[in-house]
This record gives sequence, structure tokens and C-alpha cells, in this order.
Amino acid sequence: MSDEDTLWEMEERFWTQGADGARQMTAKNAIFVFPYPAGILQGDALWREGEVAQRWRSIEMSERVFSSKDDIAVLAYRVSGERRDEPIYEALCSSTYLRDDGSWLRLSHQQTPAS
Repeated sequence: MSDEDTLWEMEERFWTQGADGARQMTAKNAIFVFPYPAGILQGDALWREGEVAQRWRSIEMSERVFSSKDDIAVLAYRVSGERRDEPIYEALCSSTYLRDDGSWLRLSHQQTPAS
């Protein structure tokens, strides 16, 4: 499996797996930027915030863009996500990954609502 395929698979799991799985794929001091009111989160605050801890029932990623250089990779995409009893969430997203000791870890993630 190529690095690109691996990272897209990890990104999808980030949205749909539990917080424990997402935490294992995320660098210790990663920075996430979410729409208000969550805002900018780092470290343990990531896992206390409902926007991160609550998983999505299903997601669809489109308009995928991948860029990499050495041990750094960036994914950018449009997501459509569904949670129980909530409207469909549409956002433009990006995630930055670093390959550390052969494993990819998310360093940052950002979401901008698309609707």
C-alpha cells in the first residue's frame, strides 16, 4: 500500500473510529482547529472536546488532494459527515502528518464549514 493510500485510510478512521484509535494516530502535541465554539485545541484538550471525541456514523471524502515531501504529508479534502439525530456536516479539511520512526502521526487537523 502506498503512503498516500495509507494516509487516506488513516484519515477516514480518524472520523469513524473511537477516540482511542484517533489518539493513537495523533502526535502528542498535535494542534486541531475546529469551528466555533471548539476553536483551537492542543494536547489532552483534544480528547475532552465533544467535536473530537464523538465519532461520525458515516463520512464521505471528496475533492481529495495529496502532497508530500520526505517525511511530511498533507491531505486536503471536502467531507460530508453524518451523526445520529444531527444535520449532515459539510466541511473543507486538511491534515498534516509526520512519519516518525516509520509510523505516520497526525500533527495538525483543520476544519472549515462548507455550508
